[in-house]
Amino acid sequence: MLAIILKIIFFQLLFLLVYELLLKKETFFNYNRWYLLLTPIIALTLPFLNITSLNELIPQESAAVINSFWLPEIIIGGSPQAIETLPEVNLSSQSTSINWWMLAYVFGAMLSLGIVFKKFLNLRKLFNFNLIFKADTYRIIEVPSSNLACTFYKTIFLGDQLSEAEKTQILAHEIVHVQGKHSLDLVFFEIFKIVFWFNPLIYIYQNRIATLHEFIADANVVKTTNKGNYYEQLLNSAFNTQNISFINQFFNHSLIKKRIVMLQKSKSKAIAKFKYLMVVPLMFVMLTYVSCSTKDENSSEIKDVSISTQLENLTQSVKAKGELSEEEMVRFKELLAITLEGNILNKSASDGSDVPFAIIDQVPLFPGCEDLSSNEEQKKCMSQKIQDHVMKNFNAEVGKGLTGVNRVIVQFKINKEGRIENVKARAASPELEEEGIRVINSIPQMIPGEQSGKAVGVMYSLPIVFQAK
Repeated sequence: MLAIILKIIFFQLLFLLVYELLLKKETFFNYNRWYLLLTPIIALTLPFLNITSLNELIPQESAAVINSFWLPEIIIGGSPQAIETLPEVNLSSQSTSINWWMLAYVFGAMLSLGIVFKKFLNLRKLFNFNLIFKADTYRIIEVPSSNLACTFYKTIFLGDQLSEAEKTQILAHEIVHVQGKHSLDLVFFEIFKIVFWFNPLIYIYQNRIATLHEFIADANVVKTTNKGNYYEQLLNSAFNTQNISFINQFFNHSLIKKRIVMLQKSKSKAIAKFKYLMVVPLMFVMLTYVSCSTKDENSSEIKDVSISTQLENLTQSVKAKGELSEEEMVRFKELLAITLEGNILNKSASDGSDVPFAIIDQVPLFPGCEDLSSNEEQKKCMSQKIQDHVMKNFNAEVGKGLTGVNRVIVQFKINKEGRIENVKARAASPELEEEGIRVINSIPQMIPGEQSGKAVGVMYSLPIVFQAK
């Protein structure tokens, strides 16, 4: 979940950078408005999309995970009998008692909700004042002893201390907000702020779109009003605002200068609209990143039960009983279908790529095992040699400070040259993971496995049980 949240924030940051660097100074206000409304939603959606065709743009190893063969468990620092009497160790590093991160999130969301509710109560007070005008599209409420000027949805609030000339210009401005339903944009970001209260970019988004609302309203008003008089109105009016982030305010001191500068700006040329096309390659890069990172996350997970292990178990069942039960036969057909669908058997035999351990012609050979006659003997010899190597070279000192039983699951590949590569580990402690990777990387070069007379790679998984003293 954390990875998804970080992707969302990162994508929103990229979209905002495009806006700030390329679009912010353009006078295509309505285009910019939709850009600011849609891009946070797009950024929220992209991490959940996984397009296979983009996934395949980056080469991947051939079924590395599902072809992994599990070697016998190695016990370090204790006897098998002692290990069996101890409870199973949870490899998750997260606490199972109290999820403090979730509590912090809920607290922040409730606090944000409380802030929004307080703003709503302040807004509700304004609705209690005198309604002086009502039309089909908007209504006006007069606020006593005030020079307030703001809008929420279809309601315009005007202070009774405003002059008639001021009211005329302000009303024209606020009607644009009503017609454009600008308040809904701000409410939209208020909801975003409740859910993503920890994301500072949402606050920036809301600020940018509130500024755009004023630009849109100003641009419409000056079409029928003298610009000079309008500038004077902006500069000379008393500034009395309400701290409510989901209303459109005419007298916003921090925006006055920006509004005047934008009013004086020449209309952007039509060719500048091509800047919006920058979003297309940007989204393509984002989708590619999401698809490929999803692939990497999936491939980095070490499967507890591999297909090759299940095939091996079925093979042992045939040797023991002479036949498969009906249930085992169904499972065998399912596994065979999966294997053939992945083109593992045929492709591996023809191009020398990775082969499942259960069906390989010649297993990889640890130095000293090559003189044995059968594949089964060589397999047992290799398992024993790897076990001896790990027990001899595993540094038990890395387990200082740990208690009880700690499991390290190490996955590695013996490539076509007989060398160890693609070593990955999973453990409750980073130190144990590093030690597991180190000790496996120290295994000497072997004689590679063969399929149809060609050298192939074979994946292995090795469970190491470390009992801290």
